[in-house]
Amino acid sequence: MRAVVATHGHCFDGLCSAVVFTRLLRALRGPATRFHYLSCGYSPTQRALENLLDGDENAILDYRFAASDKVHWYFDHHRTAFGSEADRAFFEARRGTRPFHYDASYSSCTKLVRDIAAAQYGVAMPELEPLTAWADKIDSAAFESAEAALDYSDPVMQLVSVVEHHGDGELLAGLVPRLLEAPVEEVACRSEHRTLYRKIRRKKAAFAKRVQQNARTSGRVVLVDLSGAELESYGKFVTYALYPNAMYSVILGRFKNGARINVGYNPWSEHRLDRDLSSICGRYGGGGHPFVGGISFPAEDVHRAKNVAQEIALELAAC
Repeated sequence: MRAVVATHGHCFDGLCSAVVFTRLLRALRGPATRFHYLSCGYSPTQRALENLLDGDENAILDYRFAASDKVHWYFDHHRTAFGSEADRAFFEARRGTRPFHYDASYSSCTKLVRDIAAAQYGVAMPELEPLTAWADKIDSAAFESAEAALDYSDPVMQLVSVVEHHGDGELLAGLVPRLLEAPVEEVACRSEHRTLYRKIRRKKAAFAKRVQQNARTSGRVVLVDLSGAELESYGKFVTYALYPNAMYSVILGRFKNGARINVGYNPWSEHRLDRDLSSICGRYGGGGHPFVGGISFPAEDVHRAKNVAQEIALELAAC
């Protein structure tokens, strides 16, 4: 049997979800099951999944639902899992007969897959508990401080950075079987991953410098416009370390395939979250979680992206 697994690309939770799901499906279908992994992103150039789901069984993990009868398995925890009411209705109509699982209360998709595997299929995975714990920590930003979130001295944190920068289908195809065979700490220490991280580390330092040069604070919001030059690297928590008094961060970056706005709540802020960032991003075609979201734009729409970033910053600045 051939299984196609489409998961959130360039995302550690997306990778770990694929690992746990692969373990589940092999337990159910047998070790001879062959897997093909797709790295999914929210960029304007992302191909539609419909024509890519060509396995005997197809799964979508940690990513927006696709209303297609080709989808046999679904797991997600994002508030913006459904692009339309029609997609949600399609999901609801089939969830009784297909293993479709959605729960926005989960802090990571990896934990959701693990819990469903144990509760509904009797497939326990104690050997993957450390991996699940790391995925949950990363996706929920469960660090004691912004500085801790930016501390990449641990090899697993370095692997997280490698996945976020290079997490396409080819990397997933190599990492999933390794993480099924060996502990995440051991896989993280492989020389090829350490080499990739050393290159990323230099780019992260350049990114932080650009943030300092282009940041503008307005009340409880820091707006960073990095659209002046193409970005090679991105750091999720840099603004919170540099501007600890900021409650919200809006970063506009220009990449090779277009522009992207990242909107985030500072989890180490003294103030409680009072906006649903997934809802705000959803109004512009993006999505995410209540505390973090993103919006992608084609390369020709950088000017519109600048306007949207400013609109969101103004909205979040209003108490």
